[in-house]
Amino acid sequence: MASKKKDKAVHTLLAGVVAGAVEGAATYPTEVVKTKLQLAGSRQYVQAGGQAFSGAVECAVATVRTQGVRGLYRGVTAMLTGNAAKAGVRFLTYEWMQTQLRAGDGRQTAARTMAAGLCAGVVEGGTVVTPAEAIKTRLIHDRCLPAPRYAGVADCVRAAVRAEGVRGLYRGVGPVMARQGANSCVRFATYDGLKQLVAASDGSLTFAQSFGLGMVAGTVTVYATMPLDVVKTRMQGLAAATEYRGALHCVYRLVSEEGVRALWKGATPRLSRLVFSGAIVFAVYEETMKLLR
Repeated sequence: MASKKKDKAVHTLLAGVVAGAVEGAATYPTEVVKTKLQLAGSRQYVQAGGQAFSGAVECAVATVRTQGVRGLYRGVTAMLTGNAAKAGVRFLTYEWMQTQLRAGDGRQTAARTMAAGLCAGVVEGGTVVTPAEAIKTRLIHDRCLPAPRYAGVADCVRAAVRAEGVRGLYRGVGPVMARQGANSCVRFATYDGLKQLVAASDGSLTFAQSFGLGMVAGTVTVYATMPLDVVKTRMQGLAAATEYRGALHCVYRLVSEEGVRALWKGATPRLSRLVFSGAIVFAVYEETMKLLR
């Protein structure tokens, strides 16, 4: 991601925040559909009368029919805020780690890129992503039930803290950190590896190039990390505290009750999101950095 000239940390942070906000707003409906598909097989969801779906298209159509277009943006405030913050933290941590790892000989290797991406993902997962996605998942899950209980983001946060304490906002932090670490490791390694092949001598890319490389990076990321995403979603559902003892127990229940394929539930909407997510976030980041430089 870095240009030949070292960028200011504040520029990296700001560009990441802008890229995250734009990407989150543009792709959120696919996140709603993905989350609903992943929740649909849980025992508590079925017992509470939640609607089952045969696929992503049926889920999207049913959501619009029963809740209107606004239903595709349920929980968007939490996600948008978290997305902007996590992208800022991600790019800032990644660039800092890249600088530290290159301190010896100045070379950027694939191993160093993957290590920097892994660290960036773990940091963003533990600080920003877990609470934001916990609230987003609860709001979407709540809206799937016959009698929704939350009036909005603030009401959901208050209820979660009242019922489980602040720890409730960090339920599933292990799978989230693992998913974000794997996401960033794969995404940055793919993007930077391809960037070295097509970038100009000064390390710059055109908008079309960064958009295209971001799409490829997003596609690779989806299939490499999907099981982690499914486990994260299940553990952040409304009844996770009573249904799963931990991440490994969640995996066991998923595979034993729903089959191995359940670990890739929601792959289609997540693919549609991360393909464009990667394209948008990298393209907007690169263009914002050009302006700031």
